[in-house]
Amino acid sequence: MSQYRTVPLSPELRLGRLEDPAGDFPYYNGTPVLISAGQWLLVMAAAALGFVLLVAPIGWPGGSVGQLIPALLFPALPLVALAYVAPGHWRAIFGTVGLREVKLMIGFALLNIVVSMSVGAVVRSLTDLSSNAATAQLAAMDTSDRVLFYAKTIPQLLGEELITLLPFLALLHVFCARIGVGRKRAVIAAWLISSLIFGLLHLPTYNWNWVQCIFIIGSARLVLTLPFILTKNVWVSTGAHITNDWLLFSISLLGAGLAGQTA
Repeated sequence: MSQYRTVPLSPELRLGRLEDPAGDFPYYNGTPVLISAGQWLLVMAAAALGFVLLVAPIGWPGGSVGQLIPALLFPALPLVALAYVAPGHWRAIFGTVGLREVKLMIGFALLNIVVSMSVGAVVRSLTDLSSNAATAQLAAMDTSDRVLFYAKTIPQLLGEELITLLPFLALLHVFCARIGVGRKRAVIAAWLISSLIFGLLHLPTYNWNWVQCIFIIGSARLVLTLPFILTKNVWVSTGAHITNDWLLFSISLLGAGLAGQTA
């Protein structure tokens, strides 16, 4: 638990068991520092720039290793912006990681796989789905490139968490401080909207399949945001996201290998 969230959150304000009672979300209510709407726009702009640099067809120097540059910039830019608008308090979204946090990472990753497969089966019965090109690319890589691929996903998935959870906190500030919505409803609204945004950001990845991105990717994001809502710790949701993706990539890679042996 982060040092910034030491004031217990009263039961009537919490989303029941979905939130630990030990503390609240940072920033939206002035703890440990209030981030204004204009400052949040700066943080969102930095997050958007990081995303553009990640997906833009830029010829980064360094060959295969150069692919790490946009993956590192993706989380670094919004964190630098956050440190600028909340000097000395940018680490409020990060907490400690112990055995409980590791268990939560694994548990939410497995839950997300079950939810994603279930929602995917329903959507697949109604419409065609697009595959993730990264899976096919991984199967065609040699061992060194595969190691680099897995390494690159660590900062990239941290960036995906930040591009979801920072808007979540910004929306929480808008709903609570600007509009006057009650905390529970504000958390639910921010949770839904930030998950929708995350799904829409995947449109280029899945051939602009709106149904797939909104319902499958969006529902997966709802699950992956849960560990942050529970713990207020970005490391936990990031760990769940990494575990989820690594499991799916590894299963796909194993399946491709078995298919190649039987061909």
